[in-house]
Amino acid sequence: MGEEKRNPREHWIQMTDRERMQIFGVTDVLSFDEENVTVDTTCGMLFLKGVGLHVGRLNLEDGEVAIEGHIDAVTYADSMDSGKHPLLARLFR
Repeated sequence: MGEEKRNPREHWIQMTDRERMQIFGVTDVLSFDEENVTVDTTCGMLFLKGVGLHVGRLNLEDGEVAIEGHIDAVTYADSMDSGKHPLLARLFR
């Protein structure tokens, strides 16, 4: 089966055994290290926490990112300013 073309604005996550995660609908990867990854998605900011996290594949043109490592937490922060980054909005007030 060939891969179908996905809508880059559609956001969804596929996780396997808390060790591999594919995230779709990604607009930017804001920061990452071995314990935290911060991703901007079409549905708000996404924060991942874990151990030995690694950004394996990044394709912003298609809105995809792959994360590997032990994933402990997945948390969203809703965008309060319809598309603007809440953290940046607070910093520049």
